[in-house]
Amino acid sequence: MSSPPGRRARLWSPGAGRSSAAREALRRRLLGLIEGNRVMIFSKSYCPHSTRVKELFSSLGVACNILELDQIDDGANVQEVLSEITNQRTVPNIFVNKVHMGGCDRTFQAHQSGLLQKLLQEDSAYDYDLIVIGGGSGGLACAQEAAILGKKVMVLDFVVPSPQGTSWGLGGTCVNVGCIPKKLMHQAALLGQALRDARKFGWEYSQQVKHTWETMTEAIQNHIGSLNWGYRLSLREKAVAYVNSYGEFVEHHKIKATNRKGQETCYTAAKFVLATGQRPRYLEIQGDKEYCITSDDLFSLPYCPGKTLVVGASYVALECAGFLAGIGLDVTIMVRSILLRGFDQEMAEKVGSYMEQHGVKFLRKFVPVLVQQLEKGSPGKLKVVAKSTEGPETIEEIYNTVLLAIGRDSCTRKIGLEKIGVKINEKNGKIPVNDVEQTNVPYVYAVGDILEGKLELTPVAIQAGKLLARRLFAGCLEKCDYVNVPTTVFTPLEYGCCGLSEEKAIEMYKKENLEVYHTLFWPLEWTVAGRDNNTCYAKIICNKLDNYRVIGFHVLGPNAGEVTQGFAAAMKCGLTKQLLDDTIGIHPTCGEVFTTLEITKSSGLDITQKGC
Repeated sequence: MSSPPGRRARLWSPGAGRSSAAREALRRRLLGLIEGNRVMIFSKSYCPHSTRVKELFSSLGVACNILELDQIDDGANVQEVLSEITNQRTVPNIFVNKVHMGGCDRTFQAHQSGLLQKLLQEDSAYDYDLIVIGGGSGGLACAQEAAILGKKVMVLDFVVPSPQGTSWGLGGTCVNVGCIPKKLMHQAALLGQALRDARKFGWEYSQQVKHTWETMTEAIQNHIGSLNWGYRLSLREKAVAYVNSYGEFVEHHKIKATNRKGQETCYTAAKFVLATGQRPRYLEIQGDKEYCITSDDLFSLPYCPGKTLVVGASYVALECAGFLAGIGLDVTIMVRSILLRGFDQEMAEKVGSYMEQHGVKFLRKFVPVLVQQLEKGSPGKLKVVAKSTEGPETIEEIYNTVLLAIGRDSCTRKIGLEKIGVKINEKNGKIPVNDVEQTNVPYVYAVGDILEGKLELTPVAIQAGKLLARRLFAGCLEKCDYVNVPTTVFTPLEYGCCGLSEEKAIEMYKKENLEVYHTLFWPLEWTVAGRDNNTCYAKIICNKLDNYRVIGFHVLGPNAGEVTQGFAAAMKCGLTKQLLDDTIGIHPTCGEVFTTLEITKSSGLDITQKGC
């Protein structure tokens, strides 16, 4: 396959020049393409002889990997190194099962003599070019991209049921028990707020408005089911083999797949990608797995959870507590230490403060030590005993549902990695990789949430998976950029951010080298509705030593995700405070506040707003 349309591939590292080291790196990459593909054609898109060869292999039904030298930035260098390898200076330059066929004429001669067919019929050493373990966002992106590039690919995906018996279809956490149902339930809560606002805008309705949990979950699960089917259809269209079995390495290049009936089948592959993701962590106390639920269970829960205790202070905990409270439930969050660890702590506390002002109760510095069932039911009644983290004090309370959101564990310990020598971090199960997502075992790669020191975000996994496939099978060099990745916490008042937290910025650049611009703001939509003035907040962190470049972007307000996405692109382009000042805002919007920021934290001036 040629490079994706609109992209110019590069085999020669930017700025490498003609150094011997760069030349050797290019040589190794070309040899990798030759050795890693059944048919490798080095071509030029306008060459009639190249076209004839492509048509020949197409007529034989043989998938080829094609590198168009006129469509990559370093085509001349590639052709020069190829001539050293093959003693052939022209294109097409063709390899079949690592054997150099030569050019157009020699390939057609080999076809007429039967040699080409013999070379093509030589059995591959493995069943597949690539096996991906895990059918989530990153795994599916990698598998489909590899298939587009002409590779024989298999995806193994198996969901081990939660302790409450919940399982789901193809697509991973995001689609089934993460981003998608979370955002839809968040939307359900926002619609409740919109109904309350509507009266102020002249909408009159007399009937009592109530929320029905079962109607919401049925609609959301129907949507998720359509996405599951879409993923399966997409794999089928790209000829990716999908096997609903649990994958476990048994030896090098060989994996055992066990289905729900316990039937085992073994498969081999030249390369493997681990994309197994994570699952919610439990407290390891009496009653947790028996009576508590996690985000694995919440979104398909067949009954309204009622009075709910959410244990944890992660974004999952705050998001779930937020939408449960938003649909009218009695919600308490039990927090061991700080909110939103790893995020900007000023923003985290503002998120918590808003939730508290709108009915969510917080129990700070407590951890559960016992969960006891008092009554069965849908929901039942649970007694929770909790202990202070700062002393001997204990408290107890009765809830209908206890939702655990205390973190997630990587699914890497029971897939046979020890049998092939793949190293993991024994503490958290994360997999260390190099800058091309390669593990310590050369033919095994990993993407997504299981990577050590990388962001646990769906779009990151998708990007990493696609780029990995292109590096492995299309000769590309582009790596996933894990810097300045935007994200949003979908709490009742959304929090969007990109770049560094204020704490991290101070740690990296020192406080005296930073300038923080900030303001409170009042969305126009909130004014008539009589909602909180001076609650929404915007902040940027600038590096004074680098032309006041924006290294941290933070917004707390409605539609924060939509606002953040646009500014994230600007940050990728090197956004500075001056560029923000030069940008004319769209009035009246929330995003425009970033074009008029004047007050610095260091000035100590008042940031409350009094007009539009």
